[in-house]
Amino acid sequence: MSSTTKTTDKLIVFDTTLRDGEQSPGVTLNTEEKIEIAKQLSRLGVDVLEAGFPVASVGDFEAVKRIATEVGPMMEGREKIGQPMTICGLARATPNDIKRCAEAIANAPRRRIHIFLATSDLHLKYKLKIDRDECVKRAVAAVSYGRTLVDDIEFSPEDAGRSDPDFLCHVLGKVIEAGATTLNIPDTVGYNTPEEYGNLIKYLVANTPGADKAIFSTHCHNDLGLATANTLAGISNGARQVEVTINGIGERAGNTAMEEVVMAIHTHPNYYPVHHTINTTLFYRISQMVSSLSGMIVQPNKAIVGRNAFLHESGIHQDGVLKNRQTYEIITPETVGVTDINLVLGKHSGRNAFRERCKELGFVDIKDDEFQKAFDAFKALCDRKKNVNDADILAILSNQISDSVTHAFYTLVSTQVVAGANITSMANVKLYDIKADKEISDAAISVNGPVDAIFEAIQRSIGRRFLLTKFDISAVGEGTDALGKAEIQIKVDTESGPIKDERLAKAAFSQSSADVDIITATAKAYVGAINKQLVWEHELSTGTARSTTEERHIDL
Repeated sequence: MSSTTKTTDKLIVFDTTLRDGEQSPGVTLNTEEKIEIAKQLSRLGVDVLEAGFPVASVGDFEAVKRIATEVGPMMEGREKIGQPMTICGLARATPNDIKRCAEAIANAPRRRIHIFLATSDLHLKYKLKIDRDECVKRAVAAVSYGRTLVDDIEFSPEDAGRSDPDFLCHVLGKVIEAGATTLNIPDTVGYNTPEEYGNLIKYLVANTPGADKAIFSTHCHNDLGLATANTLAGISNGARQVEVTINGIGERAGNTAMEEVVMAIHTHPNYYPVHHTINTTLFYRISQMVSSLSGMIVQPNKAIVGRNAFLHESGIHQDGVLKNRQTYEIITPETVGVTDINLVLGKHSGRNAFRERCKELGFVDIKDDEFQKAFDAFKALCDRKKNVNDADILAILSNQISDSVTHAFYTLVSTQVVAGANITSMANVKLYDIKADKEISDAAISVNGPVDAIFEAIQRSIGRRFLLTKFDISAVGEGTDALGKAEIQIKVDTESGPIKDERLAKAAFSQSSADVDIITATAKAYVGAINKQLVWEHELSTGTARSTTEERHIDL
């Protein structure tokens, strides 16, 4: 926790990893994955969690509802804060959106509806085709209706960074009168500089009628690499809430990274006029969890949580750190949870030791059947790898959570590959068809290598074609016995036949998997991505599917 020597305001940390962060291209988290992340965000000390956009689809509604029900009441790790995390849902300024949002978050002890409406002349003229007066009427009507359903309303003037400041003051004053309690000022396209954004916040705080009755919030995008700087400028000029994501994930260049803002405040307690209640020692663990479940790799030189953040290669730096760590480290690794990352388990480690390590890595409430499968995978890995570290365990747990997609259609039984220099690659694949309760198999050859042969054999076994849009492999840890991690993204192959639902052409499905054998990891990830697509197709037919990234895309 941060400490200060002067009286400061409490900074409200509003996390939108599960809403704005999920708008990252190719990121589609299933409900179980979202719940695991939400639980860890609660333990982290997040004040407000934006769980999603309920009206986008039945699937999105149910995901938000489960988070409100299962995570909303949680107090574990929040004893010093004294209250559970507020669960928030996003809504356009329409009665139906607001009503569905209220229904989705109804079971949370602390609830908020986040209403947004564009206010820039550009958006009013070309997107909404309304004038300023109509904009004010819609904003006031939406906030007024929202206040009949919940006590906590946040209002965002979309594209605030390019809106007329005086008109913004007018709109914000009116929604405060209507009952808005938080005013979020988004730099929607990441255009502002820190000076511009800070001055805008300062102007709005000083000139908005009733500003003292509401909290001003920042929401910055990283298109110019200025998201964190803009957010800090907003804090210095009166903002008391920040909208952020873990690892800074989000569409285009991403959002403001929570860990960067919090640690900037943490290391400068006498500079910024705020304090936080975030448990910074959990940052590294949740960073790794979000990376594993979303498939968004954390760049090695990422501030605070990157692999290189606490490495010193220069001889001068190494010598200084050995003598006194403060010579070249402004943050100790322990402060953000980079402590026991090299703690290893082995084949003699038992269930209790493994379960305890799972809890320390953030997977506290893993179900018994899922834990057993993860433990079995851990013991199997111990037979093939001398030492198993946190990175390996995270990969195993992420596999298990991701594989828990309901109504999975296929599981990988075995693969066999023949490949080498100057020969045609051959692959044999055996799958278990869950619906038919039988094993199926096929083989394929490819001049493009063993991975292509594996993909072809899997497609032939299933009898469907899929379009590969992303394929990345990386090592988890060091050494020749390190786990290999494969990340796959697929789409419907529109050239293989007619598509029943046009939404299928827009949807993408991602899956990652890890194994000592990178070919096996690749095959598992490919089958997992196919399962996600087939599950979504099934849900489309029953009207329960989650929306595509494009359908739930919101510019804030």
